[in-house]
Amino acid sequence: MMAEPYRIKVIEPLQVLSRQEREKKIRQAHYNVFNVRSQDIYIDLLSDSGTGAMSQDQWAGIMLGDEAYANCRNFQNLEKAVNKIFGFKYFMPTHQGRAAENVLFSSIIKPGMVVPNNMHFDTTRANIIANGGIAMNFPCKEASRPFKNLPFKGNMGTKALRAFMSKNHEKVPLVMMTVTNNGGGGQPVSIKNIREAGRIAHEFGKPFFIDACRYAENSYFIKQREPGYKNKSPAEIAKEMFSYADGCTFSAKKDAIVNIGGILAMNSRSLFEKCRDRLILMEGFSTYGGLAGRDLEAMARGLFEGLDEAYLESRTGQTAYLASGLKEAGIPVVWPPGGHAVYIEAKSLFPQIPQGEFPAQALVIELYREAGIRSVEIGSIMFAEPDEHGKIHYPKLELTRLAIPRRVYTNSHMDVVIEAHKKILERKEKIRGYKIVKGEGPMRHFIAWLAPVK
Repeated sequence: MMAEPYRIKVIEPLQVLSRQEREKKIRQAHYNVFNVRSQDIYIDLLSDSGTGAMSQDQWAGIMLGDEAYANCRNFQNLEKAVNKIFGFKYFMPTHQGRAAENVLFSSIIKPGMVVPNNMHFDTTRANIIANGGIAMNFPCKEASRPFKNLPFKGNMGTKALRAFMSKNHEKVPLVMMTVTNNGGGGQPVSIKNIREAGRIAHEFGKPFFIDACRYAENSYFIKQREPGYKNKSPAEIAKEMFSYADGCTFSAKKDAIVNIGGILAMNSRSLFEKCRDRLILMEGFSTYGGLAGRDLEAMARGLFEGLDEAYLESRTGQTAYLASGLKEAGIPVVWPPGGHAVYIEAKSLFPQIPQGEFPAQALVIELYREAGIRSVEIGSIMFAEPDEHGKIHYPKLELTRLAIPRRVYTNSHMDVVIEAHKKILERKEKIRGYKIVKGEGPMRHFIAWLAPVK
């Protein structure tokens, strides 16, 4: 087994609050960990977005920031990196992935249009809704089997997609694919499935876009799991993956290992010009997109670091370490583990809690109570929604996500997480659910106030 392919040069001290203090903090936060201050967290697994540790090369690049308003040197360096890795004809930087989504969707969606995806994540779905569209998911059948060891459970259900497109293509502005599938347990998507989904979109004359937040981790899983790719580098696999698409949105806060930044890229000149106008209005001029020159430089360098095979082996290895430890302890972990996070199926962990009382959120709260660990609910608070008759439809998977920041924690921290779950397991029958007392809408998981169910 290989150790981390880096040495720790700078440290940030952490504090551990007492159990009594943690109880007070979670009550004050109205049982929503987004409201807990970061200094009151011991191990923060809320998100892997913008939470990674940048390298010495990236920090050196920060000092080379050219803060010219237009066409700075750092944009030129980023342009070279994007052209080499993604291969699209046109691109623009944005301040993060959700900004790229909003620029794209506000340029292409008209009210009532439908955007298919293998599984939209929260901001993608919300940006579609905010621009008058409808977000529809077409996961593969294997996605609903959380404990089955299958290689590509993030795939698109291409038969269902084709059937939908044959009847509704006039209402579809574009088809999307999320890699890896964050809402479905962080599961990867195969090259074969990406190729097929792109073929279906093009068959009906629609552009095919990839939500590429974790494309490097997805490329590494293709190398490990898909026949014919074991001798290819992650960069080569990524280049092929994007060759089947017409564009992508990308949060650089994930696989480019920066604290802020994003990319919107495409092959269509006319769409680029529409998006460019929106970008200038909403984010800034098209060569800085809401970012400082130093941020563009860190992104340009981080794009190559995120594709390094030794780094990806270590990154996915730490996730597998945590997942294996939890599974051995008897925790119902989505299997096989993905790259950026470990997901726990909370309905199976807490069968006594109805889905309408948010079992995944109950685990989030217990982890903070037990050990000062912050995680996030990827379940009914995030994805349940009413139909036109007011009936609530709950997601098939009720997940708690433990998202691991890049190059931040050691496996000793993961051992603490495992031990906390063991202690929760000992008293799981006593744990009860929660109700929302304030906050609704597609982004309610960020803002909701909750209270224990009596």
